[in-house]
Amino acid sequence: MMNYKIEVVLEHNVKFTSFLNTMIRDFNNEHSLHHREVRKEGSRQPINIIITDHVEKWIGGITAEVYWGWVEINKFWIDEELRGRGLGKLLLEETEKIAIKKGAKKALLTTYEFQARSFYEKMGYEVVGEIKDYPPGSSYYTLVKLLI
Repeated sequence: MMNYKIEVVLEHNVKFTSFLNTMIRDFNNEHSLHHREVRKEGSRQPINIIITDHVEKWIGGITAEVYWGWVEINKFWIDEELRGRGLGKLLLEETEKIAIKKGAKKALLTTYEFQARSFYEKMGYEVVGEIKDYPPGSSYYTLVKLLI
């Protein structure tokens, strides 16, 4: 019989986190062709769209990746003073257009209740998941859209 020791560490441990990430990645690679394939060099296709002002200061943009026939929108932000002028719609439509050219058929993103849920719904995204009271008093949503 093997003896076990459980250690509780109440601070960040980069080495242990890296170990867990490696173990989970290896398990997923072994059991999922899709996970194995997406880890190959060049299989994730990045999209970065940046908006700058007249002095080339960053004032907004999107980062996304295309893989598995999906585009995952990771970050999307526009300076508050520029919201409501159609820039968000322009950025999202351009991202979707590029993603379709790269093979995406669907789009995925997440947002908090206090962020842009209604904007995404106006753009054709549908809530497929909600975590209530995360953060407390709010919700966290997963939204998807069929692109083609």
